[in-house]
Amino acid sequence: MTLTTTVSPEKLAERRERRQGLLLVAPAALWTLAFFLIPTLAIFWLSLFKKIGGRIGDELTLANYERFATQGYFRESLFNSLELTAIVAVISICLAYPLAATIAFRVAPRLRRLCLMLAVLPFWTSYVVRSYAWLLVLAPNGVVNQALLSTGLLSEPLTLSFTKGATILGFVHFFTMLGTLTIYASLARINPRLILAARDLGATQWQTFWRVVFPLSIPGVVAGVFLIIVVTIGDYVTPQILGGNNELVLPQTIIMQIQRRADIPMAAALSVSMMLVVSLAYLLMARKLTAERS
Repeated sequence: MTLTTTVSPEKLAERRERRQGLLLVAPAALWTLAFFLIPTLAIFWLSLFKKIGGRIGDELTLANYERFATQGYFRESLFNSLELTAIVAVISICLAYPLAATIAFRVAPRLRRLCLMLAVLPFWTSYVVRSYAWLLVLAPNGVVNQALLSTGLLSEPLTLSFTKGATILGFVHFFTMLGTLTIYASLARINPRLILAARDLGATQWQTFWRVVFPLSIPGVVAGVFLIIVVTIGDYVTPQILGGNNELVLPQTIIMQIQRRADIPMAAALSVSMMLVVSLAYLLMARKLTAERS
């Protein structure tokens, strides 16, 4: 005698939906596994070896991480990256927030799409082309120096290119627009009745912004800051073109380990360290978003 169990139609439908969901997720999961997780694990594994002469040794060691922690050359490049990232993030968000608020609250609805399209314009230009364009503007014979020299304000050109300021300017030009988009997305979701209610209850315009608008827009600010941190700290092109080799950042140091010293394990250790910094930033931003939602 065999016992048969019947499954309810709801259970069958739930299983079918689960299988369909797994099938839809499988391509993205396989792609992430093949081109992100496995390469990341390979880099970490490679960082546990040491270059000996012209080859990579066979013994596992933490010597590369010890060099990173003890040698001032590597620590200075990390500090330069963190300092540059912090400055770019603060300036970009401070410029992006007023622009996003203007588009969200001051611009007529029929013109908002045009303003957002203009904000996206920097994304239409190649990253390398945009950096070289700024180099031409800031060069000793560039637009800025030629304008100042022609007016008689200067007797000799200023040193604007190949400086930290030039790198910051190139980054801020791009990330101000990126921050504008993320902050606008949060501002556009704010119910206008909340602002009207605050004003009806006697709140000033500044109090309304600080107690109603800004807290509700924090997710957009946090998202913008995180994107700025991720791209800035891992960028090689802009610091190399606009900053030169005066104050090396971590990506430049990694490239130098590969091109000049052929020290692949050390470059891998530096890359892992940079990924840890980005992961820490992500955890802090995620914790901030979770605290705001709760």
